[in-house]
Amino acid sequence: MESASSMVPFPLLMTPIESTYRACTIPYRFDTDNPRKATPTEILWIDLFLNSVPSFKKRAESDDTIADAPAKAEKFAQRYTEILEDLKKDPQSHGGPPDCILLCRLREQVLREFGFQDIFKKVKEDENSKAISLFRDVVRLNDAIEDAGKRVESLIRGILAGNIFDLGSAQLAEVFARDGMSFLASCQSLVPRPWVIDDLDFFKAKWSRKSWKKAVIFVDNSGADIILGILPFARELLRLGTQVVLAANDLPSINDVTYSELLEIVTKLKDEKGQLMGVDSSGLLIANSGNDLPVIDLTNVSQELAYLAADADLVILEGMGRGIETNLYARLKCDSIKIGMVKHPEVAQFLGGRLYDCVFKYNEFSSG
Repeated sequence: MESASSMVPFPLLMTPIESTYRACTIPYRFDTDNPRKATPTEILWIDLFLNSVPSFKKRAESDDTIADAPAKAEKFAQRYTEILEDLKKDPQSHGGPPDCILLCRLREQVLREFGFQDIFKKVKEDENSKAISLFRDVVRLNDAIEDAGKRVESLIRGILAGNIFDLGSAQLAEVFARDGMSFLASCQSLVPRPWVIDDLDFFKAKWSRKSWKKAVIFVDNSGADIILGILPFARELLRLGTQVVLAANDLPSINDVTYSELLEIVTKLKDEKGQLMGVDSSGLLIANSGNDLPVIDLTNVSQELAYLAADADLVILEGMGRGIETNLYARLKCDSIKIGMVKHPEVAQFLGGRLYDCVFKYNEFSSG
């Protein structure tokens, strides 16, 4: 990742940042809690990460770029489990107290300690290939919807359906390994509205009257998520004259799409005229967010992204990590959307919703 000195606050965060912004949505502890005793919420989340260790170990074992991958995967699992158990005993250990950002960072650090740089690389490549083959059909289906409000709802549903491809969720990792996932089936089987946070009707009413000049989208997973969910929506914005900046991770984390991977995907989807299915893509920019986790602290983004985002009037944080577990309540100096599927029971419980419920939170900015 870029050096800490080169990272800067996201310029559209509402100021003063220090007093109003907390990256993590769920409060893990309060000032009155015993600093040496893990809170029930901390234990709940440590257990969530413990439950994901077997699926990460399995992916690491199959990493054919690493010599003795099975043995090193076993060491990863043992070491990360030890760290999590330590945090239960003493929440101040390992840079604690723990929250979803620290728990993710420790997992990545241990993986890299044993040489694992991208244990989901093969599955990402396979899913990207499948999704690219479906891109034209998905775009055609949306283009055939003449009513603008119905078309944007279809595009939003596509983002949510694509977002289910998340191998950071232990439950979904099992489902994916067993059955795979169908994008169109996922579109049709989203939980019925109203969703746990559902501003879609409000957004649809604003859609036809809005004219955003620039949108920044913090993207999430590879495969159907980015290719069949985000890119058709970005294409619709481009068609309306909006410049679109897609902000992707610097380094691999779970099955999230990286900056370099996204550049390759977009190149494959463009035709010889530089168009995305008949839409000029010259206004589509790919930015390196500087991030290396499936969650994000908006006080630390790359200078490149900060520069490109400074004059944006719409920011979209997509995915459970970036838009729900972190930043759900982040206040921005422009219109914003937080969108994603709830894939952890712990998050569903906090929000008062259902597992696989959907979040579509739209905040219209008012300078008054």
